[in-house]
Amino acid sequence: MAYDLEEQEQLASLKAWWNQYGNLTSWVLIAGLAAYSGWTGWNYYQRSQAAQASALYDELQHAVDAKDAAKVLRAAGDMESRYGSTTYAPMGALLAAKSAFDANDLKSAKAQLQWASEHGDEEYKSVAKVRLAGVLLDEKAYDEALKVLATVTAPQFAGAVADRKGDVLAAQNKLAEARAAYQAALDATDKKNPGRQLIELKFEAIGGAVPAAKDAA
Repeated sequence: MAYDLEEQEQLASLKAWWNQYGNLTSWVLIAGLAAYSGWTGWNYYQRSQAAQASALYDELQHAVDAKDAAKVLRAAGDMESRYGSTTYAPMGALLAAKSAFDANDLKSAKAQLQWASEHGDEEYKSVAKVRLAGVLLDEKAYDEALKVLATVTAPQFAGAVADRKGDVLAAQNKLAEARAAYQAALDATDKKNPGRQLIELKFEAIGGAVPAAKDAA
């Protein structure tokens, strides 16, 4: 009987607790299940998006190899509109921009580089901006090119930015400023970097003095 009484008291306590907190507990549980379901669903969606974007990127590469400019731009546009949140989208934009540039379609190259400069991670944005400045240089849009370069803040691109800035300033015949930019590019570029030699050649071409390499001890 004592056991039955104790059991009844526990049951009564449980009912009282449920009357006070039951609805809250149910809502918390439902919210937790919904969050978990949403998280797993989002992961599935992300994997699905990446897989489809990868297939479209392969299609874009094949179009580049076939020099099918129209198909390249169409594939890049599809990737940007449908899979813009994946890493394949800025990769595709950069590839499409190079294809358009090689075909002397500067308008399309600029459009792709502009898109890539606004999407993706900091690395893709920086690469796109440096290349966009190069296209603007070819168009003699010097001030615009310098403005684009000024927005690149990633330290690992300091050498590339200074090098491109030197190109723009040299084209404007601002040789003293161009030499300073090339010097900054050399200072920021590893001596083992194969692109360093080209910077040195441009530096010397406008009257810069590249320090002689020191012999190893």
